[in-house]
Amino acid sequence: MLLNYLKERLSWILLVLSIQFLILFVAYLDLSIPLLPMLYIVFLSLLVFTIFLFVRYKKETKYFKSLQDWEHDLDLAKLIAAESPFEKIVENSLTSQTVAQKEIATNHLIALEQEKDDLLAWIHEVKTPLTAMHLMIERIEDPQLKSQLAYEWLRIHLLLDQQLHQKRLRFIENDLHIEKIALEPIIFKEIRELQSWCMQKGIGFEVNLSVHDVLSDSKWLAYIIRQVVTNAVKYSEQSDIHINSYDQDGQTFLEISDFGRGIASKDVSRIFEKGFTTTSLQSSNSGAATGMGLYLAQKAARFLRIHIGVTSELGKGSTFTLTFPKKNEFVNITGM
Repeated sequence: MLLNYLKERLSWILLVLSIQFLILFVAYLDLSIPLLPMLYIVFLSLLVFTIFLFVRYKKETKYFKSLQDWEHDLDLAKLIAAESPFEKIVENSLTSQTVAQKEIATNHLIALEQEKDDLLAWIHEVKTPLTAMHLMIERIEDPQLKSQLAYEWLRIHLLLDQQLHQKRLRFIENDLHIEKIALEPIIFKEIRELQSWCMQKGIGFEVNLSVHDVLSDSKWLAYIIRQVVTNAVKYSEQSDIHINSYDQDGQTFLEISDFGRGIASKDVSRIFEKGFTTTSLQSSNSGAATGMGLYLAQKAARFLRIHIGVTSELGKGSTFTLTFPKKNEFVNITGM
């Protein structure tokens, strides 16, 4: 701040120094003017000017220091009151701009809330004809046609579910209910949802749960498991998916392993990035990937203090490990 202040006042400083130099220069040329007293006067003048600069620096930069440290959160109460006329000009400008920005932000928030409510209402309305469509598909006698229609129905269902949770994710803090929940019903429900797709691809499941209960939120945990299991089914063919749970050092682990196409080592660190889809070993289904499933699952997992780890070998399969927090870590969830 001091350097900026000196730059701001450089023209005044140069003017004062020039005047002092001019006094000494005139005294040097005019022999009738004693040089020594002039030197003494110039020294005192510069000393007074230096003290004056220091005092003014303290006074003039106080407001701008508070402005520099302002967090720009539109809270003008954190700024000190303006004193000088120029500071008041800045203050008035900031006040008017802040009021305008708050009004714009409020209007955008209202519009966003309305858009979210409309979209959620639309998704719930679409689920009714989807349910009716599913019942119709179940009555189709042609196995091949039934399998194809069931797969396309499942794609629509999963995309709607993903959109629903994407909108809810912004308000997940208000939607969490931590309780002791059973893993088995959640896992088997997600497997049943994917049954037609798994039968089409010749995929089975081997479930071995050493730990049956965890502390978490049932809705969001089901969503995370759904995304990981769906990802495993999408990139597997004619193989089993293994789901295991175990306890180690007071923490619960849930492993979901497939023997599908795997993930290239260069892509492992990027699979949770928004919109990322791997380009290795492209399959007929990978073109339908949105790159949002694992991204949203990772975001939801952070709020639940669940860590999702990945190990994979290209062409041999992948293992996703959900590490649940210890019981004493749940006190931090409400403060996120």
